[in-house]
Amino acid sequence: IPLQQSTLNSLPPLSIPGSRPRLEDAPPRIVEHPSDLIVSKGEPATLNCKAEGRPSPMVEWYKDGERVETDREDPRSHRMLLPSGSLFFLRIVHGRRSKPDEGVYVCVARNYLGEAVSRNASLEVAILRDDFRQTPSDVVVAAGEPAVMECIPPRGHPEPTISWKRNNMKVNDHDERITIRGGKLMISNTRKSDAGMFVCVGTNMVGERDSDPAELVVFERPMFVKRPVNQVVLADDMVDFLCEAHGDPAPTIRWRREEGELPRGRSEIRSDHSLRLTQVRTEDEGTYTCVSENSVGKAEASGSLQVHVPPQIVVRPRDQITGQGRTVTFLCGTKGNPPPAVFWQKEGSQILLFPIQEAAQSGRYSVSLSGELTITDVLSEDSGYYICQAISVAGSILTKALLEVETPSDRVPPIIRQGPANQTLAPGSTAQLQCHVMGNPLPSIQWEKDGQRILGDERVSLMEKGTFQITNLQETDSGAYTCVASSSSGETTWSGVLTVKESGGSSVPQASEPFQLPGPPQKPVVTDVTRNSVTLTWQPNAHEGGAAVTSYIIEAFSQSAGSTWQTVADLVKLEKHTVSGLFPNTIYLFIVRAVNAYGLSDPSPISEPVRTQDVSPTGQGVDHRQVQKELGEVAVQLQDPVTLTASSVQVSWMVDRQSQYIQGYRILYRPRGGTWQLQDVKAPSERLAVVADLLKGTEYEIKIRPYFDEFQGMDSRLLLVRTPEEVPSAPPKAVTVVTVKLSNSSSISVSWEPPPAEMQNGIIQEYKVWCVGNDTQTRYHINTTVDGTFLSTVLKGLLPGILYQVEVAAVTSAGVGTHSQPVSILISSVSLAEQITDVVKQPAFIAGIGGACWVILMGFSVWIYCRRKKRKELSHYTASFNYTPLWIGIRYDHSVCFFIMFRPGMLGGNMGNYPWLADSWPTTNLVHSGKEAVNCCTAKHDTAERYYNGMRHSMILLTAGSLFCTHPGIISTMPFVSDEEEWCPPLPDRTYLTEGCEDGPAPPLRGGVSSPTTSYSHQSTATLTPSPREESHHPPHDTAHLQHHDGQQLARYDTTNSKSHIMYVQVDTVAILMQHSEDTEGGTPLRNGSNHRRDFTEGETLSADNISSTTPGQ
Repeated sequence: IPLQQSTLNSLPPLSIPGSRPRLEDAPPRIVEHPSDLIVSKGEPATLNCKAEGRPSPMVEWYKDGERVETDREDPRSHRMLLPSGSLFFLRIVHGRRSKPDEGVYVCVARNYLGEAVSRNASLEVAILRDDFRQTPSDVVVAAGEPAVMECIPPRGHPEPTISWKRNNMKVNDHDERITIRGGKLMISNTRKSDAGMFVCVGTNMVGERDSDPAELVVFERPMFVKRPVNQVVLADDMVDFLCEAHGDPAPTIRWRREEGELPRGRSEIRSDHSLRLTQVRTEDEGTYTCVSENSVGKAEASGSLQVHVPPQIVVRPRDQITGQGRTVTFLCGTKGNPPPAVFWQKEGSQILLFPIQEAAQSGRYSVSLSGELTITDVLSEDSGYYICQAISVAGSILTKALLEVETPSDRVPPIIRQGPANQTLAPGSTAQLQCHVMGNPLPSIQWEKDGQRILGDERVSLMEKGTFQITNLQETDSGAYTCVASSSSGETTWSGVLTVKESGGSSVPQASEPFQLPGPPQKPVVTDVTRNSVTLTWQPNAHEGGAAVTSYIIEAFSQSAGSTWQTVADLVKLEKHTVSGLFPNTIYLFIVRAVNAYGLSDPSPISEPVRTQDVSPTGQGVDHRQVQKELGEVAVQLQDPVTLTASSVQVSWMVDRQSQYIQGYRILYRPRGGTWQLQDVKAPSERLAVVADLLKGTEYEIKIRPYFDEFQGMDSRLLLVRTPEEVPSAPPKAVTVVTVKLSNSSSISVSWEPPPAEMQNGIIQEYKVWCVGNDTQTRYHINTTVDGTFLSTVLKGLLPGILYQVEVAAVTSAGVGTHSQPVSILISSVSLAEQITDVVKQPAFIAGIGGACWVILMGFSVWIYCRRKKRKELSHYTASFNYTPLWIGIRYDHSVCFFIMFRPGMLGGNMGNYPWLADSWPTTNLVHSGKEAVNCCTAKHDTAERYYNGMRHSMILLTAGSLFCTHPGIISTMPFVSDEEEWCPPLPDRTYLTEGCEDGPAPPLRGGVSSPTTSYSHQSTATLTPSPREESHHPPHDTAHLQHHDGQQLARYDTTNSKSHIMYVQVDTVAILMQHSEDTEGGTPLRNGSNHRRDFTEGETLSADNISSTTPGQ
């Protein structure tokens, strides 16, 4: 082999001795070749090799072409060369990186004659890793289903084999249901006993490895222990469907009905999982299925229910009257479960009439599949009672009706198709009163005026078709004209009023054209008959004429009530009407006429004769007191009503004591607090009824009572039932949307009215309002919900320039109702001015402005306070002024008056040293001390807007005693000359009291009451110097008296004992009248000090507040 050849080529050359080979010597021969070995790591191993030859060959081992060191070369080597030539490994050395013992081995036997090489033998190290490449997973199966667990063992050499253990016991693969193939464990048709913990075992010569355990769970599908069975019960009975099932896990059980929902309020799932139905009805029939289900499966079992209902008469045959030779049909509608068989029998006859009976047996009688009895070619002997009977396995019932056959004398009176109409005509014109009649035999026509037969007159003629004509009308022709149509069967009348007067029309009014009158209605049909009433229905004529039909007129005829037609109802708006006030046990005929704006139509065909009922107990020979007594003893137990739909409920009852005098039961119902409505159940055997056409979501009161004709029994107890609510079937009404402006954003106000009450279908809890806007890219939604008690809301935040659609819907507990029609609204863009206006109107803005004003006001108040405080600090200084006198006044007897006009000037004319003076007094552009004064007034104003800048006069009288002003009327009021365009605020009206002009400016007034300094919006312009008179004191009776000079006559002052000096001083616009008085006996002139104290306690004339200035006009 190639490996041996390569090994031989690598062996060292053989040395040959110099002597010749012996004949008995033989070259080496391998008699036992080494075999492949797979050995576990660390385990001993032996590679056998045995050779023959003479001389005995020497054996060497090679691994992968290289000589193997043994203990002969290295005593510490774990490889030993045995005498037999075998290679023995004390332990196999094998590592992840170093694998010195694993490889291909050959043994070589040599002697001098040659060598022999064994076959290759590989030594491999067995391994088995710990980690499974795939561990088994938990498995959940249902019993009977296959279960598969899969496992891939760890990597190993040689490849490990797989086995399985269940609950630490080896799985017996001899079971035909168990198959182990590769790494899969398959169990077919699993059983509950197969469940347990399974472990996958990987095995090779290294050992075994166990996987993580996996659980096999075997569940059981539901299995029925008891199944429902088919059942047949009578109506109002109770039925139970049983159902019991086992399984693992325990199954759940529920019921369903194949044909729909389980009966509401009458079905119950009991604790044993059986289904119970109470008061079963026909509509409960169907298949009921028990569904048992758990996590691994589902099972179903069904049972059918059949409800037997005794036969009932739903359409009773009505007594009929017909003529000989005609055909009559009696209806007899029945119901029951199973459907009953219907047959007829004439009272007193043994012949039974069945549906689909051969004509030969029934003759003129036939019964249809629906139970109708038809009699053709009626004969007089057919009169009598006919009995309809219905029978089934659930019971039987019968009813009867009377057939009366008319004799030939039973004919109707004539019928006037069109009678005379009321007319107003002028004298000399012609009147035509029509009277078109019909009847058999043909009736004759006569005319009456005011109840008197009309005698022959040349102006009167009877025209064709009974029309009555009067020519050359006179006022005496006015009156009521009656057409009398008579025949052997009776007579009929029709009246009209003719009025002849000058104000009448000059032309003869033509009668309405036939096409303008409505067409006659179709034949009226009797739908219900009672003792005193008959209900009629009819179909209108397709031809309404020249105007729409507004009403109908019903006429009736009865031979026993009279021999003419009588109007029994008019202004009938519908095509159905109940004619009341009729006589019992009386035959009636009816015709109907239509009415429009042009008149009456021809009569409809005559209805079939109908006899009102006469089942009164007295008429049958029964004492009515006995009937009332027995009815009063009947006890009707009303059961709880059952809601069928949102507009119908089923009412059922039980009768504790029966009576032969029960015709039926009368159900009374009404919305709570409303008007009672009636529904009659005309079958005495009936025990339930359905009341329909109820308002949805409404609470009703219901009771029931038995009745027999006009007699009625005791009411049952009153029960309440509420019909389920549904979503409103109509949208809110009158939805309006208007634009409002709020919070600087466009808003809309949406208002509406509730849906109609009959379409609300419950209590409206809220309204939903949708406002959806669309533009080319975005969809805007502004939706809201409003309480049901409100009918409007405001939606804010709409964007301008977007078309919005607004819808409103009412909401009940059942959900949202119909949406209203969308109302479109476009919010226009808001201009900048409107935005600013919106901002200004905001409460926050107004509050901010108010706050700012308050802060400014407070700041200004603080500033005023500080200024006043500074002024007070300057009050102990005197003021110095420069004055420019302009003129001086005149001397009078016993007094001297000085009129001095001056302005305050700047000391030295230099304001630079006293900057505070520039802000104190307003000045005009005057030159003082060679320099131009500062003009405080820069603005130009109209003359009308200026303050008055003339002289103001105040008068101060100084005297030791009581002071009085003299010469009040001689005062100059020459204004101060200034530039016409200048304007300055007025100066204070009050000045300091001075002793005299020659003494210079007076010090400020001192006193205990007022402040030393009086300020009026202008600061003082005085130069502050200490006042030498500040400490002087005078007696308290020396007081300055100030009086306002208003031009009135003042009290004169006696000058005999004193001299008065009066001086007027004008400071800017203020004139001060200073009067210096000296006592003739050596009185001391007034000085500053306590004498200057102002007295505010002597009344109004002494108050400083009374000082004012005179105006130029005075």
